[in-house]
Amino acid sequence: MGDTNYYLDNDEQSVLIIMTSGPSTPARCATPFFLGSILAAMDAEVRIFFTMEGVRLMCRGVPENLVAMEGGKKIIEFVRDAKSAGVKLNVCMPALPGYEIDPQHDLIDEVDEVVGGGVLADLILSADKVISF
Repeated sequence: MGDTNYYLDNDEQSVLIIMTSGPSTPARCATPFFLGSILAAMDAEVRIFFTMEGVRLMCRGVPENLVAMEGGKKIIEFVRDAKSAGVKLNVCMPALPGYEIDPQHDLIDEVDEVVGGGVLADLILSADKVISF
């Protein structure tokens, strides 16, 4: 069999990953970072937008102590891999009060921005691809 490209060889594409899953569903918590890392390595512009319970993944102490599966690496390692690949991390400001999260003190350093829901709407409309976890 010949060489096959399994991806489009176009100009840079943008991908928005909406993360609503959080620590209550740990098996879902590594994949967005893993996939984001791969897509960024393929020259896509990737953002992960955390909303609903997903905002809890960006709280100090949570990703450092959470694994997607027993014996697996910590979620913080997936977060750092994604950041190293160029993935941008946005946290939804309106979701924070419901979880009693203070954006000034409670979020991990890897967060790029805390933004309003209108930013999510803009990102959805401007992204080439939108994926939700």
